[in-house]
Amino acid sequence: VGAQLGRRQWAYAFALVTSLFFTWGFAYGLLDVLNAHFQTVFGISKLQSTLLQLAYFVTYFVWAPFAGIFMRRVGYKKGIHVGLGLYSLGAIFFWPSAKFEKYGGFVGSTFVIGCGLCTLEVAANSYISVLGTPQYAAARLNFSQGFQGIASFAGPLIAARWFFTGANATSLGTVQWVYLAVAGLGIFLNILFFFADLPEITEDALVAEIQDAGITDDQGPFWRQYRCVFGFVAQTAYVGAQVAVASFAVNFFVDQGVGIAPPKASQLFSFCQITFTIGRFVGVVALKFIDPAVLLAFYGVCCSMFCLLVSQLPGYGAVGSLFALFFFESICYPTIFTLGTKNLGVHTKTGSGLIVMGVGGGAWYPAAQGALADATYTRRSYLVPVSGYIAMTLYAV
Repeated sequence: VGAQLGRRQWAYAFALVTSLFFTWGFAYGLLDVLNAHFQTVFGISKLQSTLLQLAYFVTYFVWAPFAGIFMRRVGYKKGIHVGLGLYSLGAIFFWPSAKFEKYGGFVGSTFVIGCGLCTLEVAANSYISVLGTPQYAAARLNFSQGFQGIASFAGPLIAARWFFTGANATSLGTVQWVYLAVAGLGIFLNILFFFADLPEITEDALVAEIQDAGITDDQGPFWRQYRCVFGFVAQTAYVGAQVAVASFAVNFFVDQGVGIAPPKASQLFSFCQITFTIGRFVGVVALKFIDPAVLLAFYGVCCSMFCLLVSQLPGYGAVGSLFALFFFESICYPTIFTLGTKNLGVHTKTGSGLIVMGVGGGAWYPAAQGALADATYTRRSYLVPVSGYIAMTLYAV
């Protein structure tokens, strides 16, 4: 479909939609650090702190289907406006939650942010996937998702400077201002999209394109699109594992017994996100030469192996394994997405909504890992995510 656009129009649309990946990358990077910060401020357990992840990721189960239906009826651009609006509204709600020191308020605000971000993911992931030839859909999406990784490591760096130092370590004042800035970013992008001439890609155009190519994958009812349905299962398992790994990274570094304090742990977590981002851009190059399913299977095996090593090795051996795990996680989400939505034609927006629903796996994996961490210790709890990586590998195979 992207081939039907002029080069300048294609580049503008691609760049503008790619900017959305930065917004949820930044929010996600802050979310994982808030776990450790709220454990200190509110005196809650690791398991209780995962209510933030539950509130954020459960929206992908309860809201993403409606987002997909909405965009199928009114288009991608209006869906982006709704997503950015909810994102900004949820960030604004952080202000009264911090002022009155209500953990429940933060959980509710995070739910609203999650509704906005899952709407943006349905729109942006599917738009980037179809904005060009199907052959390079995985490479395009991995490139755009790379900017999510850049934003993800910015979040922990800000937290290390403002959340964990001095009096800020036991207060919520800086949380108010950081999320007010997040709301401002969302409002600015919404205004930018309002005035942007963003070309709408219809499902009729997608159907015509795949029929011209002799592809008939979209024939029959949606629930017979088995690659998409099993892609949802794989995405649920993988995202659950990824979120669990990241949610307790700060606790993991502190608990390793090698003298890592919370500010340093937050910095190390940001370096993990840098490693993740580097892996994603390396993956863009690799996907030019290697079949996406083959590369996903290899990365899945590596993720499983390094996650096991994290749970078993002591000290710096486990720390190094965690960095390697972040590297091999890099291409998994966008590659599952493009494999699951490839050549869906008339089912593209519905399929995109289903695959994005898989992000809801992040709602319960952290809770399971948090319970094991409270019962044993943080390093041992990294046995929980291994199952998610194994399920993802089976899908690729």
